[in-house]
Amino acid sequence: MLDIKFLRENPDIVKENIKKKFQDSKLPLVDEVIELDKQLRAIMQEADSLRANRNKVSKGIGALMAQGKREEAEAEKVKVTQFSERLAECERLETELKEKVRNIMLVIPNIIDPSVPIGKDDSMNVEVERFGEPVVPDFEIPYHTDIMKSFDGIDLDAAGSVAGNGFYYLMGDIARLHSSILSYARDFMIDRGFTYVIPPYMIRRNVVDGVMSFAEMDAMMYKIEGEDLYLIGTSEHSMIGKFINTITKESELPKCLTSYSPCFRKEKGAHGIEERGVYRIHQFEKQEMIVVCKPEESPKYFDILWKNTVDFFRSLDIPVRTLECCSGDLADLKVKSVDVEAWSPRQKKYFEVGSCSNLGDAQARRLGIRVVGENGKKYLAHTLNNTVVAPPRMLIAFLENNLQADGTVKIPEKLRMYMGGKEVLTPVNK
Repeated sequence: MLDIKFLRENPDIVKENIKKKFQDSKLPLVDEVIELDKQLRAIMQEADSLRANRNKVSKGIGALMAQGKREEAEAEKVKVTQFSERLAECERLETELKEKVRNIMLVIPNIIDPSVPIGKDDSMNVEVERFGEPVVPDFEIPYHTDIMKSFDGIDLDAAGSVAGNGFYYLMGDIARLHSSILSYARDFMIDRGFTYVIPPYMIRRNVVDGVMSFAEMDAMMYKIEGEDLYLIGTSEHSMIGKFINTITKESELPKCLTSYSPCFRKEKGAHGIEERGVYRIHQFEKQEMIVVCKPEESPKYFDILWKNTVDFFRSLDIPVRTLECCSGDLADLKVKSVDVEAWSPRQKKYFEVGSCSNLGDAQARRLGIRVVGENGKKYLAHTLNNTVVAPPRMLIAFLENNLQADGTVKIPEKLRMYMGGKEVLTPVNK
């Protein structure tokens, strides 16, 4: 969410940013919110004047009564009543206008970084760099669920009967591999100086509003019926929410945290074959990383975060690339975002396995996440997040890149200690 003062003083910059995000339908909102803000400030000024006059007159009533000037005192009491009635009306209008201003400000997109490429959708995202050599073996690679079935590692039919489409049972070596990847990711991030956290898996509506746009919430979040609680779509939601209405000493920054959680997403819409299996699902587990830092340091931590994911995948010999997300592909709160994509030998292309985002002070403004400097001055923090790994989707890349011609799957050295020393998985079904 933008600072209303910034929007008031820079309407043309805000409108140009909306155009860069191809959201022209939001352009009228800028003038609308400026007018509402003007009305709000006028009402607040009138309310302050009414309070001052009421207090002044009220103090004088006592003096008039002491002097025996009862009629004058009664006349002044009428004024106090009039001031109070108008003040009550002003306070009602103030509350109403503040809500209107906030609701509009929540949907006006954040100012994107100048380095963000301009484009309408994800087809305009720009490849930045490749890491590792993508290889296509000389044997056919089955669809990922078929690989898992060769190890008796997945049961989609039973999950469909129990919970519906978009759910799964992982079993045996595949389930163990899934957990091993998460354990390795946890230790990988701890070794990089991040504090390990297991957060709440449900959050209240005010936290939801603070961490994401309404469009994202509608497409993602499951609400708990009858309660002010939502299942998280990623632990970033509750991790950033951890700092709601807090003031952190500047000397204590940055806050670098890595968190494990299950994630729950509606994943609205129909999807093709490449998004079936365990690619696009309603429930999965993920290791996340978030940073809360000083504004001037957020570009540095942005680079640190996406490089952590690249290094993680490369430590498991999985080729990856980074994509700079274009303006039209950025969620409204984001200043800048880079996707990390893993190589799929079967599809002969890369696919998304993580997304790194700098949200500037947007989440901090919504949630009241502030920093106090040594001089006592308070300011809004910057927040960032990135996926370390989401194993169900990462399993696709892992299995395809480590599958051998005989159907076995190599276990990289980094994972063996989490797999009981196993160096290879051997299929039970051919």
